[in-house]
Amino acid sequence: MKNIINHIIKSIAGFVLLFNILALLWVLLYMVIPVPVTKLMLIEGQDKEIKYEWKSIEEISGKLQLAVMCAEDQYFLLHEGLDFRSIREAEEANRRGANVRGASTITQQVAKNVFLWPDRTYARKAAELYFSLLIEMVWSKERIMEVYLNVAEFGNGIFGAEAASQAYFKKPAIDLTTTQAARLAAILPSPKRYSATAPGPYVQRRVDWITTQMKYWGYEMTYDPEFVKKMVL
Repeated sequence: MKNIINHIIKSIAGFVLLFNILALLWVLLYMVIPVPVTKLMLIEGQDKEIKYEWKSIEEISGKLQLAVMCAEDQYFLLHEGLDFRSIREAEEANRRGANVRGASTITQQVAKNVFLWPDRTYARKAAELYFSLLIEMVWSKERIMEVYLNVAEFGNGIFGAEAASQAYFKKPAIDLTTTQAARLAAILPSPKRYSATAPGPYVQRRVDWITTQMKYWGYEMTYDPEFVKKMVL
């Protein structure tokens, strides 16, 4: 019996080690190459044409980078994958019965979109947390933002900043204005429901709020230490 238990323990340990090695190699691979496709793209592509064009971070407007940080994850440059401050705020708001969004970080969304599958099971959430921490250990913040802006869904079959910019504004993502960047960031919670070209009252309120936040940070995203220091202060 003791030998059987030892064999089971060794098998489990071997599986865990192999899983961690493969996961690390996968994350390292996507640290240097464009993400070719995501699970959500494959699902959406079953009944519609997918618009997706990878662009480097240098080819995506710094205005859009800042807009999505303001809209989706204001502590993006400070946390290491999980934003415990926002989690506590969301839990408190939920206890009060307020209608609030979740506390998912940009890193968590990258983990879900790139490495996992779109559902709400506990297993998927656990895997999301695992990959989020691994991504933060290996990738730079610039790479996380670059991948996020390339794989995020911005509309029906529209993935990534370049495809969204071309579809909605007929221009490359590098040339987005502040207002256009804020509009794209504003529709991210429900990109199939909201319009970036004809924003309704709710989206326009979000656009105004995002633009106000962007003004404080100087309208352009930067990853230098002084910018991070300003966020802390």
